[in-house]
Amino acid sequence: MINLFLYCRAGYEKECAAEIQQRAAELDIGGFVKTNRNDGYVIFQCFQAGDADILNQKLALDSLIFTRQMFAANELLTSLPENDRVSPIVEALAKVSKAGELRVETPDTNEAKELSNFCRKFTVPLRQALKRSGSLLEKENPKRPIIHVCFVGSGTAYVGYSLSNNSSPYYMGIPRLKMAADAPSRSTLKLDEAFIHFIPKESHEQRLRSGMNSVDLGACPGGWTYQLVRRGMFVAAVDNGPMDQGLMDTGQVKHYQADGFRFEPPRKNIYWLVCDMVEKPSRVAELVEAWAINGWFKEAIFNLKLPMKSRYKEVSTILDTMRTILKENGIEEFQLSCKHLYHDRDEVTVHLWLRPSVGF
Repeated sequence: MINLFLYCRAGYEKECAAEIQQRAAELDIGGFVKTNRNDGYVIFQCFQAGDADILNQKLALDSLIFTRQMFAANELLTSLPENDRVSPIVEALAKVSKAGELRVETPDTNEAKELSNFCRKFTVPLRQALKRSGSLLEKENPKRPIIHVCFVGSGTAYVGYSLSNNSSPYYMGIPRLKMAADAPSRSTLKLDEAFIHFIPKESHEQRLRSGMNSVDLGACPGGWTYQLVRRGMFVAAVDNGPMDQGLMDTGQVKHYQADGFRFEPPRKNIYWLVCDMVEKPSRVAELVEAWAINGWFKEAIFNLKLPMKSRYKEVSTILDTMRTILKENGIEEFQLSCKHLYHDRDEVTVHLWLRPSVGF
């Protein structure tokens, strides 16, 4: 296939495009970007047919900051006839064999969402036809490729496939999380999604277990603290503002009315450091670097508020600087990941795990 289709947040097409251009070049794959602002997706068209399949395989989805989901795609299908949209799609997928799942999707925009009802109804006849053609297995198989049909307009769609071991488990790469009625703020969903994204499900019992000690810098009113408390952790909540009384009543939270940039944990057995302060991204990164150098935590999740311009360049520079500073200070073993999560807006979420091979 010749195109790589990438889902992103509407308004962040420029960042998604800059990233895929750089990452494709690192793999010696040439191409160009096709996108429009607020489309909610980016097309990277390769110069050579088949290169999109290589990107689909070699470019780790989790390593892309601004991409929620991606799949290798054929050329755009246009003017699909109303009386038979199925046949052209089945024909375009003729080279895809024995896929394990079908997803009929749209970009995450208000305009595209108007097609969601159609997509749900269309999935049934399309699934049956793909099974008859051999492109789709009779029963779903999580180890086989995933067929994607993304309608970007009425009668207009990109079709292709992603690999099950390099694909988001969610339609359009969007997890559907429910806001708890007793959560202090909607920001709680950001940390909930971050834990789901960065910590494999099989590791939750070890790395998000009850009884752990944690610190939440810039905690008030307690949206992120809420996620730590609900997992049974003890939290040092640091903020000059007021904390949610319901959280304080749990007995798991100690409120320190202090500046998060000057706070030093009284106890040094902290496992989780979390931070969602509204500050310059470079300053927040420097704060986490200082905590890491002092050995004050094992894992950290923190948000970097994005500037209005050169957002991909700024984030890349900060992450590269963090890697350099950690290594210069004797921290050789760590994992640093970054993602523009669905519940993030003008910010990205970063996960730092120090000495992952040591265990829990």
